[in-house]
Amino acid sequence: MLPVVDWGLRDYRDSLSAMHGLVADRRAGRIPDTLVLVEHPPVVTIGVEGDDGAARASGLPVVQVERGGRATYHAPGQLVGYPIVDLEPRGRDVRRFVTEVEAALVESIAPFGVVGGHVPGRRGVWVGGARKIASIGIAVEGWVTYHGFALNVDLDLAPFDRFHPCGFEEPVMTSLAREAGRPVSVAEVKPLVVRAFREIGGRAHRPVPAPAV
Repeated sequence: MLPVVDWGLRDYRDSLSAMHGLVADRRAGRIPDTLVLVEHPPVVTIGVEGDDGAARASGLPVVQVERGGRATYHAPGQLVGYPIVDLEPRGRDVRRFVTEVEAALVESIAPFGVVGGHVPGRRGVWVGGARKIASIGIAVEGWVTYHGFALNVDLDLAPFDRFHPCGFEEPVMTSLAREAGRPVSVAEVKPLVVRAFREIGGRAHRPVPAPAV
């Protein structure tokens, strides 16, 4: 069973340092695949695809990180997950792993009557093809994944308007509470996310066939 570590509310930089430690432990075989769940105080993170300057001019705290993607916002009321997963026994298939993370989040929000899905060419989970409810940005070191997803549960979305989240100039961000039409707590969502990710964990040691040459 996939172990889950709940950090509660934790400073982003402190979490980043701890996450790097978990990656080192996973690469050394000291820990199994692990899912970290956390909420962060308000902060904007910028991935390897960069930012057009709007995030740094937003007045929000900004941290440059090594995950995929561009700029996004974290705050309490958003459930952030960091899957520390060895992709070696999964065929080193990063794209498939990202697809499975998306699928797990789609499954997690379904009990609230919210239908999520994938939009071709756009990472993350979308509602109605135009409203982004979860962002995904993965990094890989020695075939161990880190960073992960940010699911907007019930938070103030206004700070997203102060920069261009994921590079989009138009407002695209939504939340589970907005889509469900009622307040939703992070505590309600956590067990659903854990269950969905444990199903992914159960497939972790099934090798993925190599592509035909």
